[in-house]
Amino acid sequence: MPRIIPPLLPPLLPPILPPFVPGTRALRTFEAAARHLNFTRAADEVGLTAAAVSHQIKEMEEQLGVPLFVRTSRSVRLTPAGERMFDATSAALETLHRAAGEARRLHGHAGPLRLTIGPRFATNWLFPRLPAFQAAHPRVQLAFDITDEVRDLQAGDADVAIRFGAGNYRGAESVRLFGTVLIAVCHPALAASLRTPRDLPRHTLCHVSCEAGGRAWPRWRDWMAAAGIHDFDDSGCVTFKESSHVIQAATDGGAIGLAELPMVARELAEGRLVRLFDVAVPVGDDFAYHLVYPAGAGEDERIAALRAWLQAEVGCSMPRSLNAA
Repeated sequence: MPRIIPPLLPPLLPPILPPFVPGTRALRTFEAAARHLNFTRAADEVGLTAAAVSHQIKEMEEQLGVPLFVRTSRSVRLTPAGERMFDATSAALETLHRAAGEARRLHGHAGPLRLTIGPRFATNWLFPRLPAFQAAHPRVQLAFDITDEVRDLQAGDADVAIRFGAGNYRGAESVRLFGTVLIAVCHPALAASLRTPRDLPRHTLCHVSCEAGGRAWPRWRDWMAAAGIHDFDDSGCVTFKESSHVIQAATDGGAIGLAELPMVARELAEGRLVRLFDVAVPVGDDFAYHLVYPAGAGEDERIAALRAWLQAEVGCSMPRSLNAA
């Protein structure tokens, strides 16, 4: 999917894998093979060949004196002993991964600050402001993991995250940044012909189709209801998985988009987009963007610098109604 990345952007992280724990290669290989029940897919995950995976499994079986897999010409499956070993291995590796993450944090805070962040927030809010952070904190290097998947900060998958939700995360501290509402936007040339909300269905309407925290993201029928139109059928609207596509379609002039106000503030200020009517749909009063990091990690100077900068940026550039509480 396309990502708008400004010049001098710090590197993206490679695909997130559990932190490497010395001496666990054979266990990691067995766990991947047992989880996939496919030696080829396991090999791709752990960076070996399928033949090497098979060889390591055979060595484990010889050392244990019991078969772990039943192999046929078409498939593999776990034996009862293999199932027991899989459960124990998965639990042990998870414990070791968490311990390894803690050990790295206790050792010190060297290298880039690894930030996991969703594509919507990254592209539409953070990246355009990133040069300002780099200028204010030239010694803090950032590396990005762009994904909507929730990474395990306790296990060391990343150092810090920006997440959208209620802000309650086990074993983590969170700082509320700002809430969000959805508004209707379009190209200025199109806005002149739109006198009431009922004029909008004559044009292409687009919105994001997704869920956040188990609840459906607002769509056009919600905006229309807020505008007093309760009989609107939005089944003919164009849907996207990424808000950047909605914003691009509206900026190009081919559609009217339903977009988050904080994510289009720059386009509105610069006149590239126009807000239509005084109608806004909240995603939820209890939901907001949060900066999240492991409990006790707030003393990390890099995290403290990012936290202070984000709070200052929100305070000076965001609408007061959405500002951090």
